[in-house]
Amino acid sequence: MATVRLSALDPTSGEPLYRQLYWRIRKAINAGLLKPGDRVPAARALAKELGLARGTIDSAYSLLISEGYLQASGQAGTRVALGLSGKTTSPPACAMTQTAPLVAIRQHSAVLPFQMGVPALDVFPRKVWAQISARCARSTQPQHMAHPSVYGLQALRSAIATYLQVARGISCSPAQVFVTGGYRETLALIAQALLAPGDQVLVEDPCYPPTRRLLEHLHISPIGVAVDPDGLCVSRAIEAGHNARAAIVTPAHQSPLCVSLSLPRRLALLEWAERQHAWIVEDDYDGEYRYVSRPLPALKSLDREGRVLYSGTFSKVLFPGMRLAYLVVPATQVERFEQTCHTFQGGCPELNQAIVATFMVEGHFARHIQRMRKLYSERRTMAVSGLKSVLGERVRIDANPGGMHLILRLDVHQSDRAMVQRMRQAGLFAEALSEWQQREEKPSGLLLGFANIDSVATAQALGRRILALM
Repeated sequence: MATVRLSALDPTSGEPLYRQLYWRIRKAINAGLLKPGDRVPAARALAKELGLARGTIDSAYSLLISEGYLQASGQAGTRVALGLSGKTTSPPACAMTQTAPLVAIRQHSAVLPFQMGVPALDVFPRKVWAQISARCARSTQPQHMAHPSVYGLQALRSAIATYLQVARGISCSPAQVFVTGGYRETLALIAQALLAPGDQVLVEDPCYPPTRRLLEHLHISPIGVAVDPDGLCVSRAIEAGHNARAAIVTPAHQSPLCVSLSLPRRLALLEWAERQHAWIVEDDYDGEYRYVSRPLPALKSLDREGRVLYSGTFSKVLFPGMRLAYLVVPATQVERFEQTCHTFQGGCPELNQAIVATFMVEGHFARHIQRMRKLYSERRTMAVSGLKSVLGERVRIDANPGGMHLILRLDVHQSDRAMVQRMRQAGLFAEALSEWQQREEKPSGLLLGFANIDSVATAQALGRRILALM
């Protein structure tokens, strides 16, 4: 019988003891310390030696036998399988997939500096979230494991309607709220319910690139309308969109310029929609984060004729991995959207929705947004200060009133796309402003997320890396 000293097991680890033992024996086999044909200790003897239950040893051995590392030989005991090649041995691909520990299953690339659309994950209340998640999982009943509602969990729809009434000035019933898997799914749902191939839709120029791409994929024509310091140029939109069926706007913080749509233009846009019997899609992707004053009321709060569809997301206020968003439709369109959901929607995982609903109902959501609004104001100031101190006059940083990213304006002769490519190669994230623009005249600039910049020193260090690439 081979005698191999196994490293001590850790009873405080989150990994079960049988899994720890499994990995130690497998490591000994792969390292050649246990060779093919070697006999491993009897389960009873090893249990006594390690002070473990016999079942713990049996579980580890059974897993190793099922993967082909060990062979049970009856009265001859359990031995290392013949045919293994010692140090060159690696488990089959299927075994790696099925038995890798939790940390391997959830491997992700690191969040790059300046990554867009990523909130401050370092200060997310993970402990509270974990406690709520555990409670929701423990209370899961068989009926909760069936197909989820294609409209969304009723508790979450109610929580969203309540939140929007208080925070965004939107009066709506839970029946008007539809839960989706993200902005793209929201926009696709709107197109399937209200638009048709060949329709024209007004979009801001510049605007979020996936908006144009999704419309074009559905054979809907996006018509770009210029944006100035007061937001979408509604007069130009009216001229260009006499046949348009809808307009997609970001009135709180224009994406990506972060300017706000002025009140006169909001009213003019609503009048246009009423006159044209057209729809307005309000994408309020981060309207909660305004730093020069209180967040502006939503455009939907001014809608008296039922022409505005309000799109919100949890990606910016919670975290992108949640993959939950929502849509508020006019009361007159609820039935149409219910029918469309039955045709095109599969529903979102109910457990995720239950966790978010509980997080909201217990007050954590509102407190989290308040904390993040203050934190992002501080981090934006630190990011601007640190970058300016290093980059000086080489760039101009727009004074945005809100949002979660900065715009660094480059010299007109400097290609933002080439700069983005160099930054990506250097491990820094950026998006080129010119790629968000439809017009021939494309300003050169970099879009940089600042939510995860935690100090002036960090911003300065990152600024020096950018400077070396300019």
